[in-house]
Amino acid sequence: MLTQYLPILLFLIVAGGIGVALLAIGAVLGPRSANKEKADAYECGFEAFDDARMKFDVRYYLIAILFIIFDLEIAFLFPWAVVFKQLGIVALSEMAMFLLLLLLGFVYCWKKGALEWE
Repeated sequence: MLTQYLPILLFLIVAGGIGVALLAIGAVLGPRSANKEKADAYECGFEAFDDARMKFDVRYYLIAILFIIFDLEIAFLFPWAVVFKQLGIVALSEMAMFLLLLLLGFVYCWKKGALEWE
């Protein structure tokens, strides 16, 4: 039974060997000229004006989370809309409940000021 896994083991050995070989070749033959200009962060052709690890406002992440939530909502609506006629009234009521809950979440975020950018 273990002989059936031999091609997988061979594939993993070859893939690992190629990965290690490429890393070793890059380390041996790669350029080594350490230079401050090459080590600096590149920002649109001008000097970096702040640290790359600066803190972002929490509202940025809230907007990103809201985008993901409403993007997923659309992803759930498309398959439902394709088979809408076959699903019947029960599926219509379930989708209405789903959209109502998302609408309530959106209104809550709106009232809390998550969508306001100052």
